[in-house]
Amino acid sequence: MATRSRAYEEIKVYISATCSGNGRHLRAETASGRDAAAVDKLVLSLVDGEKVSDQLFPGATVWWHAHADEPPSATRGISRRSGCGSRSGRYHERYHAFVKDTYLPRIRREGRELIVKGRQRKIFTNICSVYTGSTWSHALFEHSKTFTTLAMDPARKKEIMDDLDKFKNGKEYYARVGKAWKRGYLLYGPPGTGKSSMIASMANHLDYDIYDIELTSVHSNAELRKLLIKTTPKSIILIEDIDCSLDLTGARKKKKKNERQRRLVDAGRTGHHQQQSDAVRPAQRHRRAVVVLRRREDLRVHHQPRRGAGSALIRPGRMDKHIEMGYCCTEGFKSLAKMYLDVDAHRLFDAVGELLREVEMTIANVAEYLTPKSSEDIPDSCLAALVKALEEAAAKKANGGNEHDVQDDEQ
Repeated sequence: MATRSRAYEEIKVYISATCSGNGRHLRAETASGRDAAAVDKLVLSLVDGEKVSDQLFPGATVWWHAHADEPPSATRGISRRSGCGSRSGRYHERYHAFVKDTYLPRIRREGRELIVKGRQRKIFTNICSVYTGSTWSHALFEHSKTFTTLAMDPARKKEIMDDLDKFKNGKEYYARVGKAWKRGYLLYGPPGTGKSSMIASMANHLDYDIYDIELTSVHSNAELRKLLIKTTPKSIILIEDIDCSLDLTGARKKKKKNERQRRLVDAGRTGHHQQQSDAVRPAQRHRRAVVVLRRREDLRVHHQPRRGAGSALIRPGRMDKHIEMGYCCTEGFKSLAKMYLDVDAHRLFDAVGELLREVEMTIANVAEYLTPKSSEDIPDSCLAALVKALEEAAAKKANGGNEHDVQDDEQ
């Protein structure tokens, strides 16, 4: 039933986009795309009982009918003789092989592409209301951050974008080598260095949904597997500070209140290799990026691995690419100055660059100094305030103090 429903939606979108022009009675609905122009657009679809035509090729036509009633048998869909079903087509008998093997697969592909292009992406979390009973709750993902506006060294930014593109377009590669179509990214660095902005940029670049897993709400490997099974393809699985959340390996204290809890623990002990795989396996479907966020002080596990799900996730080979989100560099500062002040060059740029090589300041803090506080603020005053803050941090460092400002939340 689920497969038929998916096919119905794909065909519906294709017909609405391609064939609605020759229909006499159409239903107009608001477009659902993320594009700002979608607010003014209308999507046209067939009303019940309407009929439209689609050309296979010159001289060959398929007639599509829209019906509200359920079909009387399993022959729902496209028929050579009748128009039964919610959305069915009629065509000449001699075109049956062409329609079955070429036409229908093509319009389903085009329908899927149209659905992806017009869909509104979502961010999901497993912190759900007790009233809904659902595994995931969601909201629209409307974060505007992209790699274009991400403050980072251009060479490193391009390296990450190229890696994402290779993953996104890697269907044949993953099939050829026999690997699941997923890729793991470890993002690490202190607060305020842009990890959240990187996640949003990755999601917007890939055009993927985000599943943000709150591990404090997960009580076993089995429960985690159930969560992951209910995620969709083309998604980012986001896991934050896993070592600080809980131990998912099943190596828990043996004093449990009942036998059922003991069985849950035993289920997680199916083998060391299996439990590590369970921690990151996003079901058996395709196209997922697994992103793990870690604080900088936890990076010692790279050299002295601890036992547990966290060390399994970040050990060499588990996360395919490690991305360090460090303190603001000169190139990152220039990107911020362009975004916040709309300046490409200034007499204070050299001073800021020299000071950033001497002291460490997060991207979030630099952005705060570059944000005009009033209409009277101009590039001169904002840059002067940044220089002063950097000079004070440099003086503290020289006197043996802590050079870092109080860290802001993630940008």
